[in-house]
Amino acid sequence: MTDNLLADAQSILPEIVAVRRTLHRRPEVGLQLPATQSIVVAELKRLGLEPRLGSAVSSVTAVIQGAQPGPTILLRGDMDGLPLHEDTDLEFASETGDTMHACGHDTHISMLLGAARLLVDRRASLRGNVLLMFQPGEEGWHGARYMLDEGLLDSAPTPVEAAFAIHIGTRYPAGTIALRPGAIYAAADTIHLTVRGRGGHASTPHLEVDPIPVAAEIILALQTMITRTVDVFDPSVITVGRVVAGTRDNIIPETAHLDGTIRTVSEATRAKVHAGVRRVVEGICAAHGTTAELEIEPGYGVTVNTPSFVGMVGDLVIELLGPDRVHVLDAPLMGAEDFSYVLQRVPGAMVQLGARPADVDEATAPQNHSNRVVFDEASMAAGMALHAAVALRYLGGGSGK
Repeated sequence: MTDNLLADAQSILPEIVAVRRTLHRRPEVGLQLPATQSIVVAELKRLGLEPRLGSAVSSVTAVIQGAQPGPTILLRGDMDGLPLHEDTDLEFASETGDTMHACGHDTHISMLLGAARLLVDRRASLRGNVLLMFQPGEEGWHGARYMLDEGLLDSAPTPVEAAFAIHIGTRYPAGTIALRPGAIYAAADTIHLTVRGRGGHASTPHLEVDPIPVAAEIILALQTMITRTVDVFDPSVITVGRVVAGTRDNIIPETAHLDGTIRTVSEATRAKVHAGVRRVVEGICAAHGTTAELEIEPGYGVTVNTPSFVGMVGDLVIELLGPDRVHVLDAPLMGAEDFSYVLQRVPGAMVQLGARPADVDEATAPQNHSNRVVFDEASMAAGMALHAAVALRYLGGGSGK
């Protein structure tokens, strides 16, 4: 069933690269991506498909109906960029100045369009339907949730019974696939904390209540809480990435503000860490006579792959690319994904596609979300072929069903 898929993907790669570069030049951020949406719609119409547009967000879906009846599998590509100024010197670098496809979502769109072309040519082999999901707002905007709320899983002739997605990255060599059963991406929640003291002159701290050392103590204590209370085999990370306090050197401010992220890979540890953050903040503030205004903002949940589906994907990678191209991860990645919303509803998997250029040192390669990241475009052929192979195998009665 995978015969000629990779060769066919490689044959259309120049056209897919051209689409990718058009998208790369004009990235958009958030839930409303009108220019990106119009490109996707035009490409789908070229394939004879009927794109459907979301009402609340700039989403696009389309259905490839197989020659025979059967279930539906969803293939997803996210579409939004990031608020970064690109510094890659690529001839097709972002022309917007302040936005960039630094997480490779332009390649995700393009690979899914390429896979759609491969699948349209193979409708006779499909016993069921393929739902193409082009999603805005993955970068913290909960775009997948909006699409689910608008009836995504019921937008094909038969209900969606499985889902698959690929995420590109430079962590792994070009053309390799990294996967694992169970949790593959972490949950991500956000800490917003204001420590409130009593401001005054910096020369008389004994007459005031200084929130800055209290905030500093909280930052350190959170790291101790993680290492002393969380099982290393069910890990968590807390990073305080923003600290704001004060206006001048001789003024004790009224408040100190912290923003940070919590990453966990199980719901049990997620709840435990949330409770631990509250305990640390309340205890330290009470000890020093300050008060705390703490919000833990829920973010994306843990992205959990279905083991049997991962087994099917791993077999396909070996068939398509060879046994040296598949890498089973020992532990989850601590990034987060809103594809988790989809996998909470139906079985399936998300995998990583390696796209680190061969001439780039692994130790210093710019990673996703860097304004210097560069992806190996030839790797997209593997992504296109794998998308198509997963749909063909699943709808052909493979072991991943």
